[in-house]
Amino acid sequence: MSRRALARALALTLAFCASTLVGPAGALAAEIPKAPGHRLVSPYEGAPATAQPIPAPAPAQNPFMAANGRNGMHGDSWGSGTHPYSGPLGRDPQVTSEQIAPLGGECATATFDAAGRLLTVCGTFQGFKLKLLDPHSLATLAEYQLPQRSSTVEAITRLDFEKIFKDTSGGAYFYLDNQDRLVLADSRHHILRIAHRQAADGSWAFAVDDDWDLGGVVPHDCVSWTNLFPTGTCDPVTSVMPDWQGRIWWVTRLGRVGTVDPATGAVRSVQLAGEEIQNSFSVAEDGVSIVSDHALYSFRAAADGTPVVQWRQTYDRGTGTKPGSVNQGSGTTPDLFGDGYAAITDNADDRMNVVVYRRGNDVPDGQREVCRIPVFGSGRSTTDNSLISWGNSLVVENNYGYENLTSLTFGRSVVGGATRIDVRADGSGCDTVWQSAVRSPSVVPKLSTANGLVYFYEKEPNALGIDAWYLTAVDFRTGAVRWKKLTGTGPAYDNNWAPITIGPDGTAYVGVFNGIVAVRDRG
Repeated sequence: MSRRALARALALTLAFCASTLVGPAGALAAEIPKAPGHRLVSPYEGAPATAQPIPAPAPAQNPFMAANGRNGMHGDSWGSGTHPYSGPLGRDPQVTSEQIAPLGGECATATFDAAGRLLTVCGTFQGFKLKLLDPHSLATLAEYQLPQRSSTVEAITRLDFEKIFKDTSGGAYFYLDNQDRLVLADSRHHILRIAHRQAADGSWAFAVDDDWDLGGVVPHDCVSWTNLFPTGTCDPVTSVMPDWQGRIWWVTRLGRVGTVDPATGAVRSVQLAGEEIQNSFSVAEDGVSIVSDHALYSFRAAADGTPVVQWRQTYDRGTGTKPGSVNQGSGTTPDLFGDGYAAITDNADDRMNVVVYRRGNDVPDGQREVCRIPVFGSGRSTTDNSLISWGNSLVVENNYGYENLTSLTFGRSVVGGATRIDVRADGSGCDTVWQSAVRSPSVVPKLSTANGLVYFYEKEPNALGIDAWYLTAVDFRTGAVRWKKLTGTGPAYDNNWAPITIGPDGTAYVGVFNGIVAVRDRG
């Protein structure tokens, strides 16, 4: 079957599924099916680790977000990629999963309310669904349907599924606020603040508390089933985050940066002409850090809420998009860490660099850059995931070669690699601490500061063509692999850019193509 014929057949299947696959809230979890071969690979390797907490000043708590560790994709508004809870140590780890939909259903960002219930957004071919899940059984307690993204309609009607895999808009990035409400931007260019509440009969439901329309400042002539050939501009909203004053900041793919005042509903924005923003952003008390495909920015809000640039730093954006990157630019959300630092990766042609900057507003000319450290092999180095940052340390993984679900079928893998880099105590530069051969194609990795383990989602090459996926725990101090646990086999277990999230009860959750996987120690 030709690639085009295969795409057409898949498109028809997806169109059918989009119109027929509707799962009721309150249903028991259905396990994600494993592909043949899962009994022919090792179910567990290594040995249980001993918890070794990592002392360091934690990222500051954003006053308008839920507690750090349970409030968003990157763990906190500094983008640290850390959780204060101890994840699994590898003591007879058990795996459970929930299949959200037979095709699609990936649950990306995972957050937790104050009682530990899991709140996530899952992508299906009907559109994104908010899900309230029981953290242990993974049963659905409530769900809320979000509008379908234009990229899904384009993928089905134009047989271009890269539209889906490279679309970061529509609610994939959201945060949980200080009242346990989800805040996200949907595909209609509305910012929603959504609560979940329990009725007298014990059932749960979502309710929209606030709805702010950005249509007056963001072009929104987007592809839909009733508008298949738009003539105007569609600029999807990528991510939202609150600042220390409670304003809700938002960014769009075509370089718009804006704010919403929750008290008045006032919307203000500026545009970075000729630049794209494909990633989320980070917020500290001293400003909002946003990386475009050309430069790293620090913003503050004027008195009326209009974004104002505090400083701008260009980086090496290379000459093209690498396999494993969404666009020609940095693939990272900025990390704010240590003694006033900000870190990103660049897109240099031969070897990607981890670049650390001083983020103060009064940094003298020529002194903003602290270090620029090349990572991974020549001609095979890129990442489209946030760094992990803790203290003065950074961890980066290599995503070179991963494009989508079809990249790693039939036992294939990526070149892989992960590296830890530390900023020197005196700020005079950076040093490589360790390098690991772990092959983590596309996951957003996480560090448990309570036990000292970095969690990756790994796939090794397999001569028998078995696609086996593992949760892999690496020692933060040494880079040594401590243990790995098989989660499942086949494309349904490919995480396709979703993060690992460590829950308050010590469970490690991974969003995968068909839903969500949970790994926890027995007992």
